[in-house]
Amino acid sequence: MAEKAKGQPKLTEGQRAYEAKRAAKAGVSLEKWLSMKAQEREQATAAAAKASEPKKPGFFARLLERAQRPIG
Repeated sequence: MAEKAKGQPKLTEGQRAYEAKRAAKAGVSLEKWLSMKAQEREQATAAAAKASEPKKPGFFARLLERAQRPIG
């Protein structure tokens, strides 16, 4: 088999046939289809990483926190 590009997993013959059908249905070549899937996978990973970052507390959360602090 030809050497795979970076980031593309090795596919069995059945998986390759399945992806070829999906690529044909979408009207693109198999290689372009696989690169599109890899790009989507990277975007999903980036979105998950961004979602896991801690958020700044909202207005009401800050207000409640301030209201519960002791005076002084």
